[in-house]
Amino acid sequence: MNREKETEAFIRLLDVMDELREKCPWDKKQTMESLRPLTIEETYELSDAILGEGDLNISKELGDLMLHIVFYARIGKERGTFDMGDIMNRLCDKLIYRHPHVFGDTVVSGAGEVIENWEQLKRVEKDGNKTVLSGVPQSLPSLVKAYRMQDKVRAVGFDWNEREDVWDKVKEELSEFEAELKATGSEADRKAKSEQEFGDLLFSLVNAARLYDINPDTALEMTNLKFQKRFGFLESRAKRDGKNLKEMTLEEMDKIWEEAKGIVG
Repeated sequence: MNREKETEAFIRLLDVMDELREKCPWDKKQTMESLRPLTIEETYELSDAILGEGDLNISKELGDLMLHIVFYARIGKERGTFDMGDIMNRLCDKLIYRHPHVFGDTVVSGAGEVIENWEQLKRVEKDGNKTVLSGVPQSLPSLVKAYRMQDKVRAVGFDWNEREDVWDKVKEELSEFEAELKATGSEADRKAKSEQEFGDLLFSLVNAARLYDINPDTALEMTNLKFQKRFGFLESRAKRDGKNLKEMTLEEMDKIWEEAKGIVG
C-alpha cells in the first residue's frame, strides 16, 4: 500500500469515527474513563495475536487498538484540549528530539547507546519525567514492571559489569528464600517474609532474563500456552479413555503428560 492510500484510509477512519460519535447511541455515551478498561483488553488481545495467531489477526487487533486511539482523539477534540493532529505532531516532535543520531549530528555505537540517550533526553524535556523510574506506570503487571524498571536503570549505568555475575545474585536470593521457608516463628510472619524473599528471587530472575536478552513476560506466556495445550491433551485423553482426572493417580497422569510433550512440544 502506498503512502497516498494509507493517508486516505486514515482519513476514512477519522470520518467513520465522527459518524459513530454523532449517530451511534453507544458511541455517543462513551468517555475516556469508560473506554480505559476496553483499551486495556484490546492491548492484551493484540498481545495474544502477536504470540501466535498470525499476521492477519495481528492486523485486526491493531485495527481495534487504532479505533481506541481515534476515539480518544475525538473526545479530546470535543473538549477542545487536543485532536489527532496534536497527538501525531507531538509524537513526531518527540521522536525527532529523542533520535538525534537520525535527525541530528549525534553519533552512537549501537542500540544500547540509543537507549541511554533516550532516557537522558526524557529527563531533560520540559514536560518529561523527573526521575529515572517515574515513567514506569504503576498499573503495569508486576513482571513487566520489574523488567521495565531494570531496563531503565540500566540506561543510566546501574547494572552488572558482566552479565554472568547475575547468577550469584540469583543463587543468593534462592538461598535466602529457602532459609525463610525453614525459619521459625508465627505462620503469618513466616508467610510475609517468605513472600518478600520470593519476590526478591523473581526480581533477580527477571534481571537474568534481561541480561540474556530474554523478555520474561513473553517467555512465561509461551510456557503458559504450552502448559495449557499439554493439559488440554491430558484432559482429552482421559475423557477418551472414560477416566476422571480426579480419580486418576499422579503416575497415570504423568504418563499421558509425557506423551503430550512429544506431541504438543
